[in-house]
Parts: sequence; C-alpha cells; structure tokens
Amino acid sequence: MNISALFIHRPIGTTLLTIALALAGLIAYQFLPVAPLPQVEFPTIQVEARLPGASPDIMASAVATPLERQFGRMAGLNEMTSTSYLGSTNISLQFDLSRNIDAAARDVQAAINAARGQLPANLPSNPFYRKTNPADSPVLILSLTSEVVDRGRMYDIASSILQQKLSQMPGVGRVIVGGGALPAVRVDVNPTVLQSYGLSLEDVRAVLSSANANRPKGDIADDIRDWTLNTTDQLLKATDYQPVIISYKQGAAVRLAERGAKEIGFTVVSITMSLMAVFIPILLMGGIFGRLFREFAVTLAVAVGVSLVVSLTTTPMMCAHLVHAIESVPRGAGSGTALLAES
Repeated sequence: MNISALFIHRPIGTTLLTIALALAGLIAYQFLPVAPLPQVEFPTIQVEARLPGASPDIMASAVATPLERQFGRMAGLNEMTSTSYLGSTNISLQFDLSRNIDAAARDVQAAINAARGQLPANLPSNPFYRKTNPADSPVLILSLTSEVVDRGRMYDIASSILQQKLSQMPGVGRVIVGGGALPAVRVDVNPTVLQSYGLSLEDVRAVLSSANANRPKGDIADDIRDWTLNTTDQLLKATDYQPVIISYKQGAAVRLAERGAKEIGFTVVSITMSLMAVFIPILLMGGIFGRLFREFAVTLAVAVGVSLVVSLTTTPMMCAHLVHAIESVPRGAGSGTALLAES
C-alpha cells in the first residue's frame, strides 16, 4: 500500500495541511527558548558551611577537609569541587545521571552528620545543602535603590522581607541577595595593654558575646495566660560598646573604651617613630649623597613629627565636636541591593 497516494489524490487537503504546519511553525518560533547550555538535569548538590572570621586556609583545612572525606565515600559521586572564602566554604557534589537526587540528598545529610564531630566546636550551625542544577540561570534580577535608607537597612529589608516572599512563590528554586552591606562593629585592642591587666583576647570576645545577647528576660503569668518578656540587648553602634566592662582591676572597672583610646594613641606614636627611623640613616649618610638628601630627610622627619602632634591633639578634638553633626546627615544616596531569583 502506497501511503503517499492518499495525499497525491487529495491536493487541496494536502495543501491545507502544509499551510497549517507552516503556521504552527511560525507561532512556535515566537515561544522558542534560548539557553547558553542544553537543558540537562544534573544531579548536583551544593553544601555550604560558615564560620565567621575564619580565613580561607582555616576553612579549607578545618571545615572543608572533614566534609570532603565523608562525601568521598558516597556511591555514585562523579565530581566534587570545593571553594573556601573568608568565613565560608562551598562544596559542589555532582552525581551520576542515573542517581536519584532525593536519595543522594539523604546520603549527603548522613555524611554531614558523620563529619560533625570532626568540625570545629565553635561552628555556629551545621553545614546545610541544597539541590541545584548547573544549567539554571537567574530569571529575574530586581534592584533596590534609596536616597533615604542606607545600604545596611536596605539589605535587611531585602533579606528579611523580599527574599522570604519570593522564596514562597511556586516554581522559585532559590533567591540570592547581593550588593548590600551588613553593619558590623570592629573592636581593635592592644594585646600589650590587655596583658598588663591580666586579660586575653578571648576574655574580650567572651564579654562582647555575653553583652550582645538577645534572650528572653522572664515571663509573667496568671491563671489563664502567660506572657514572655523579651527585650533586645543587641549593640548596633560602636558607641554602645564603649561602656562595656571587661573586668575589674583593684576594684575599678576596666571598660572597653579605655582600651580603645590607648590602642589608637599607641598606634599613632609607633607608626610615627617607625617613619622617623627610616630617615635617620639618610641624616647620617656621608659624601655627596648625604649632602643632597639631608635637607630632604630633615623636612620629612619634621613633617611627620608635626603630623603626630596634630593626630594626638587637633584630630580627636574635631572628631569629638563634629561626629554628631556628620551622623545626623541622611545617608544611603545611590546605594543599591540586588535580588536574583532562580527557577
């Protein structure tokens, strides 16, 4: 039986069928997706661990290595790559295409639990994992700008409100917040001064951690109800840390602000002495070169000495009178926060 004979004998019907196919092709072309990579579902799981303040070397040796040992024992693992940053480690695990991603996720969780005893004791939380597809790309990039709110506050709004709402939408696999700046307070202390008080850096860290806690204060109850009292003790500004008491020395309180003030003066004096010591060999140099550079060395040494006087007198005075006026000016102009959503 000749199948083509059916269409040969019905030219009008064949022509209409051809036109319908052409129209369907033109319509489908408008919805044809374009991607840089083929859409292949790779069974890939990313594991992330965080240890604030740890260097990349510490993250690689103390956090990534114990996890990699446990992950390497899993069946069906084709490729494992890890990258360590300041305070975080990312490990990417790619399995066989025939491997069920849910079963692989259970093996990853078991490996994390097995490696927990080998991880640092001060790890704030257990490593967590998520199922990812390397072929996926962000489908939406949302930018936030403000001339009133600063970057820290805008990042907090994006991460605590927008990110949560976008993550709850159907089909959204991951929402990443970037481009912002989390507020942070850095405390610089002088180990020499601490040693004179019989204190260590760990003592300062422990005091700051306990002073910046956010815990319930108690509860009030009657016969029917129970209310929990909760007030925040978090210190958000550098001025809030200054009156914190580190310890007591001979009955007198040793406050953090005193250690900071001594640390700043010591640093300025030590740097100035180091700079002036550089020019001493030039002053003592003989010959024609000594004659040529002697005035240069004297000029720089005097300038550095004057700078020391200004740094210890005029600069602190100006800061004490002008810092409040500067803080009252609205900040945040031109700052931005970006959210990336992946399907």
